[in-house]
Amino acid sequence: MIKMKNLVLGYKKEKILKDVNLGIKGGEFIGIIGPSGAGKSTLMMSVVGGIKVFDGKFKVLGHDMDGIKKKKLRKIREQIGIIFQGYNLVDRLSVLDNVISGMLSDIPVARAVLRYYKDKELKKAKEYMDVVDMTKYTAKRCDELSGGQRQRVAIARALAGEPKIILADEPISALDEKSAKKVMDILKRVNQTYGVTIVANLHHLDVAKEYCSRIIGINGGQVVFDGKSCELSSEIVEKIYTTQK
Repeated sequence: MIKMKNLVLGYKKEKILKDVNLGIKGGEFIGIIGPSGAGKSTLMMSVVGGIKVFDGKFKVLGHDMDGIKKKKLRKIREQIGIIFQGYNLVDRLSVLDNVISGMLSDIPVARAVLRYYKDKELKKAKEYMDVVDMTKYTAKRCDELSGGQRQRVAIARALAGEPKIILADEPISALDEKSAKKVMDILKRVNQTYGVTIVANLHHLDVAKEYCSRIIGINGGQVVFDGKSCELSSEIVEKIYTTQK
């Protein structure tokens, strides 16, 4: 799915991540942890392009990301769903419309504007709303939902694109404990039911240890840990979270 060898990433002239060596396989549930500013979001969002490759080799879904053409990058992005901390829903639209917006690459613009959906599209949307337990809110506007409910809609929308990879950027940081657990339970179900590779940027160490099959720890722009949660000793955790000068 994702291969990084001696990779150096950053923006303009600034190098954020250095000497990254990672391989991510299909069906993994990966948690990226580390202090603020360590480079977690840079690593995760590099998967959809937009992050400069200074050096090294970087492949996503078999495609070389260094100097990739826009048309090919668009094809890669169609196979990747993204869940944001701020949900990124269209608040004035219903839950159904937001979920189906995840299928827009397959729906003609005219039908999308008129909100004329075919039976197969409605069937898919219902399936994904069922997965996130939001079917009873189908017609409700998204600005009338709680934060946890909105994030669940965002997951259903990501699923509607039938992605091979889902990137979750701080998906629970704005949620209360109960809502956060619900969202993480759903992400785990999506991972296990559909075999979607999930890469989640997480601030909560306990959550990462509970849900992720593999954890990547970043500090000072470098990967300082890559392994199973059971391998996280107190010494390794300190190494991940100690601020580097």
